[in-house]
Amino acid sequence: MKIFAANWKLHKNPKETRDFFTEFLKQVSPATDREIVFFPSTICLEATSQILSSSKIKWGAQNCYFEAKGAFTGETSAQTVKDLGGQYVLIGHSERRAIFSENDELIAKKVSFVQSLGLTAMLCIGETLAQREAGDTLKVLEHQLQIGLSKADKTKALVVAYEPVWAIGTGKIATSVQVAEAHLAVFQNLQKLGFQATTPILYGGSVKPENSKELLAIAHVDGFLVGGASLEVASFKAICQS
Repeated sequence: MKIFAANWKLHKNPKETRDFFTEFLKQVSPATDREIVFFPSTICLEATSQILSSSKIKWGAQNCYFEAKGAFTGETSAQTVKDLGGQYVLIGHSERRAIFSENDELIAKKVSFVQSLGLTAMLCIGETLAQREAGDTLKVLEHQLQIGLSKADKTKALVVAYEPVWAIGTGKIATSVQVAEAHLAVFQNLQKLGFQATTPILYGGSVKPENSKELLAIAHVDGFLVGGASLEVASFKAICQS
């Protein structure tokens, strides 16, 4: 089973969301060998819930807080995501880490809470350009997994998405050798930490229809977390069919 996840970030309003899914559902049929997941912006979660309610396509939030409700202005409730029919929550994306100063300890709390609700946590990890140039990539990935999963339930659903930060939205593509090395390291670290060997590991870093087949052929690449190329029906459809 391959997973094709779309992170729309802060794009599309509710009307655009409905229009996209109306067209996407016409063109993409469910398949037993792939799972398709969308992460729309928070303000479009309800629109997504409504239009995908009778579909096999899954969806979730791009972020959440580690409590269901309370005096947490501006946060997203994972409990509400569940109530609306969502199945996933994206946690620890590099933009959350860099722009909103989320650290691995906070991320660990979010992973644990999401799992406690029966939702699937999709944990994002990845190194910056400076860290890669310093030769610290594998060390960074190991640390992010150790701390970020320190409160995780090993018996519950989990997906890990490896995203080299320097290749997100830059047009730069990690080489096949770089991707293979990173995904093998993530796989080995998950095993050391006691997680199931079947835990999916996605790749995200300027994935496009032109490179998706090559990337998907790499060992331990179990699918993609796609940014910009998921905003158009044609390009994301091509990736999902790769």
